[in-house]
Amino acid sequence: MKLIVEMLSYPFLVRAFVGGILVSLCAALLGVSLVLKRYSMIGDGLSHVSFGALSVALAAGWAPLTVSIPVVVLAAFFLLRLTENSKVRSDGAIAMISAVSLATGIVATSLTTGLTTDVSSYMFGSILAMTPADVKLSAGLSAVVLGLFLFCYNKIFAVTFDENFARATGVNVSLYNILTAVLTAVTIVLGMRMMGAMLISSLIIFPALTSMRLFKSFKGVVLSSGLVAVVCFCGGMIGSYRFSTPAGASVVLANMGAFGLFWLTARIREVWYGRKK
Repeated sequence: MKLIVEMLSYPFLVRAFVGGILVSLCAALLGVSLVLKRYSMIGDGLSHVSFGALSVALAAGWAPLTVSIPVVVLAAFFLLRLTENSKVRSDGAIAMISAVSLATGIVATSLTTGLTTDVSSYMFGSILAMTPADVKLSAGLSAVVLGLFLFCYNKIFAVTFDENFARATGVNVSLYNILTAVLTAVTIVLGMRMMGAMLISSLIIFPALTSMRLFKSFKGVVLSSGLVAVVCFCGGMIGSYRFSTPAGASVVLANMGAFGLFWLTARIREVWYGRKK
């Protein structure tokens, strides 16, 4: 408790906690649908798109987030249409867009000033450098993402499990697929500052996969994922402060620890119920 109080006495750590918790929660909730639809690596692909857009923006002297948000949203839309209307599988489309975007970012950087501190922070994460403006932007957009997810929860649930049935009942499947992709894109851009392009996909994948070890209902997995994401983020930040390790990497390791704990609990439960039968 003393360590936590000490951490919260620093304004930059308070900003990191507020921004990180909101983004982690958004990523975890959206991640449940993405993992179930086998789109778990979309976070990795869109993070590379964001890195490419940020690199070009910095090279041209433009505002990074102002440029990257619409670019990543368009990439998410294009990725969705590509996998729906062609023979390209989702994993192949994600890999293709990811490689091209990363290459574009590297070329843009090499033609200007080289690998600058700003680009490095978006590549590997720099949550402790979040400014008050970054936190306000994260809070505002996170509120929009969470609000839309909760408002469209039933439709997202239907589209996630059976698109054909949802379409037969009158649900506009394409609209809700696009909505999910757009919300994911916004979350990815916000998370870039926190985790970097190399680690942002972990915020989407880990909480959902962890919760699925113990919970079987969609609602149970969603609620558990949100809780796991927040707890692991806070645990990772505390570990980072205590042992002077990189914040983003510490959050990922905390998520890995939670996954191992849930997996072990599930195995023990299976053995226990197996013996009772």
